[in-house]
Amino acid sequence: MKNEKLTTDEYDALELIRRGTRQDLATACVGRNTKRLCGIKLASKARDGRLTLTDKGQEMLFLRRCITSLRALALDPAAHLDEDVLRFLSRKSHVMPIETGGYALTDKGRESLADIEQQAALR
Repeated sequence: MKNEKLTTDEYDALELIRRGTRQDLATACVGRNTKRLCGIKLASKARDGRLTLTDKGQEMLFLRRCITSLRALALDPAAHLDEDVLRFLSRKSHVMPIETGGYALTDKGRESLADIEQQAALR
């Protein structure tokens, strides 16, 4: 996947599309970002005007949730994680359970988070 840089507004529009925003109830956020999101193939527009997320769009939102969860765990080991995110991060050895309850970042998880933060600083 290319390293597309999305704004917070574009991520919000993706989330609204994921939830199933109907065309007649479309928000300004979705309207502003539809052309770009469809252009980079994160969303697709059907002939009847409905917007849906592509597999690439769903993956982009999932990765954002994973990064947000890593940041939350770095601050608070008791932070709540969604089951699918927790399963993925555990399988990739980025988090591990701790005795007192909750999860902690592994060395690999801290390295990944540091790399993500470094790339974000370069943008």
